[in-house]
Amino acid sequence: MSISCMKIALPTQYSPCVRPANRQRYRGVAVASLRGDFATLGVSVTEGEGNLPKVVLTSPSGSEADVYLYGGCITSWRLANGKDLLFVRPDAVFNKKKPISGGIPHCFPQFGPGPIQQHGFARNVDWSVFDSESVEGNPGVTLELKDDSYSRSMWDFSFHALYKIILSERSLSTELIIKNTDKKPFSFTTALHTYFHASISGVKVRGLKGCKTLNKDPDPTNPLEGVEESDVVSFPGFVDCVYLDAPGELNLDNGLGDNILISNTNWSDAVLWNPHLQMEACYKDFVCVENAKVLKLF
Repeated sequence: MSISCMKIALPTQYSPCVRPANRQRYRGVAVASLRGDFATLGVSVTEGEGNLPKVVLTSPSGSEADVYLYGGCITSWRLANGKDLLFVRPDAVFNKKKPISGGIPHCFPQFGPGPIQQHGFARNVDWSVFDSESVEGNPGVTLELKDDSYSRSMWDFSFHALYKIILSERSLSTELIIKNTDKKPFSFTTALHTYFHASISGVKVRGLKGCKTLNKDPDPTNPLEGVEESDVVSFPGFVDCVYLDAPGELNLDNGLGDNILISNTNWSDAVLWNPHLQMEACYKDFVCVENAKVLKLF
């Protein structure tokens, strides 16, 4: 079993977790459930963009989060003042023809390029509501995903994924659990590909000094190895870099006046990405700081 947890907070935390076990259960952290009169818990299901169903979490303080069942994708985390800390790209489509480009997409069972489609299939299939609950007065929902003929056509294993999301006044927490329900073992890589709203010229990420790096520019299939030497990582141009054995806490200054503490358990790696001129229309408005497990998890 393996567990991963992630929590984003102002100015406190954003976190993920991973712990291996015999039956390969992967777990990454947030909390939730959908039972009884769940609207009273601050959990509702409504129609979103493209008429796709989405879960809306509303905290007692007035903060909100939107979670699309397609891709199990959190697309918005709005503070009580209306400010959204997540970013959805202007080229995003909500028609199930491609993954939602923005928010917090899943990369599972593969991060990046490999033998199956880029970033795996979990971001372009429908998840379902498994449960909801109030956690210390905060709304939460749990989504689930199981293997089917589509997933097995490219990755021939049986699995059960649970994704818990909890919203509080100034934090968003997630937990991802992947359980091997097959008769044979499997390995996988994974990430939460988080897009933060930002002013890229002012973005600073702290906490990565000394980490081994895999720089995926210019060739993502043959990254260049190195070591991060800077206390503060900025984004003067195109950035696509993996940081191995990253610390449990990173600090993101989004350049818009927000300092976000990203806390995690068992997400062993971090990824920084900004496409620069490859996405000229929007690259100045976001940065991806991702919790990841880029080496195969058994």
